[in-house]
Amino acid sequence: MDLNTRVKAAIDNRRDALVALTRDLIAIPTLNPPGRNYLEICEYLAARLAARGFTTELIRAKDAPGDSDRFPRWNLVARIDGARPGDCVHFNSHHDVVELGHGWTRDPFGGQIEGDRIYGRGACDMKGGLAASIIAAEAFLAACPDFAGAIEISATADEESGGFGGVAYLAQQGRFDPARVQHVIIPEPLHKDQICLGHRGVWWAEIETHGRIAHGSMPFLGDSAIRHMGAVLEEMEQTLFPLLANKHTEMPVIPEGARASTLNINSIHGGEPEQDADYTGLPAPCVADRCRIIIDRRFLIEEEIGQVKAEIANLMERVKARRPQFSYEIRDLFEVQPSMTDRDAPIVRSTASAIEAVLGREAAYVVSPGTYDQKHIDRIGRLKNCIAYGPGLLELAHQPDEWVGINDMADSAKVMALVLAELLAR
Repeated sequence: MDLNTRVKAAIDNRRDALVALTRDLIAIPTLNPPGRNYLEICEYLAARLAARGFTTELIRAKDAPGDSDRFPRWNLVARIDGARPGDCVHFNSHHDVVELGHGWTRDPFGGQIEGDRIYGRGACDMKGGLAASIIAAEAFLAACPDFAGAIEISATADEESGGFGGVAYLAQQGRFDPARVQHVIIPEPLHKDQICLGHRGVWWAEIETHGRIAHGSMPFLGDSAIRHMGAVLEEMEQTLFPLLANKHTEMPVIPEGARASTLNINSIHGGEPEQDADYTGLPAPCVADRCRIIIDRRFLIEEEIGQVKAEIANLMERVKARRPQFSYEIRDLFEVQPSMTDRDAPIVRSTASAIEAVLGREAAYVVSPGTYDQKHIDRIGRLKNCIAYGPGLLELAHQPDEWVGINDMADSAKVMALVLAELLAR
């Protein structure tokens, strides 16, 4: 029996273990924000991997954004070295999950099984992928104990809020230095037959319009910042949104609508602050002297970040030219450049070959509409040989009754294990 056949059989024999591990991970409510139970899930994984021969480290991202004594940002890095020198393959998964939201018909942390599906918050994004990568590594080690190189598995914090307490921190510590790690797979839920090469860029900013407070019965004595913001929004509708809709990329972004540049107005706040839910009085009659929006601009690899910001600045100046006493501020919040790994990169070729061997069809190549932790591995770690590949459907992420398919996890685990066989069993 050849190695690939032995590896796939080892995963079939671990199907129950894959289900149990996924359910155990779902049962730990690692909600972000605020960042609950990060240490618990890292300790759980450390104990499991240490029993399989891995050396484990618990790493707190001390003083990273979000880190506090109440909600410390804990990460796990586990490593096992082979019998001789070779490359290191690193599987990176985030352990945090988003808020529950409304509309659940199942226990969000129950790991309920119905047919081929396991339900729960994080089942798809991405505890199913984390479990699949662990089972892949364990099956490969059983089938090929004399491998070359090293395998690393990380479970990292805060991907859902930017990854600064997780992969960004580890990258700053040199954990993704190309001299240390040569290949990275991030098991995000992009389906078992697709290789995600990277993601679009993002710029978040806050725009504030200024006014002057006055009595609401005499608004002519004031200057409404909300009306100014209304003019900004109208200018966006008339000029910016049509402009963005006509910008298209050669990146294979999915879904199709994300192959254009996009802008989301994330929130709007103006005038008197919201009162507590138990407040029973009426609002005060005032003209709003401040109004703020948060914009979420997703841009293409063909665009420059300076151009992206200039479009907003020029829009604001056009509004200013038409409105007396108009003033505003634009504040940068967050920006990430687009990232895309070359289709000829070693990790891409190996994963494509493994997908064909497991599924009997050619891999599809995609790019994510939103960013994920590849941005930090690329920008900080300077490691380009990185992809996202894992089980699950992206559209299920952050939804009520989120689920992951058991067969999809098993197939993805086989793909990841065959990647190890190609890169390390030399």
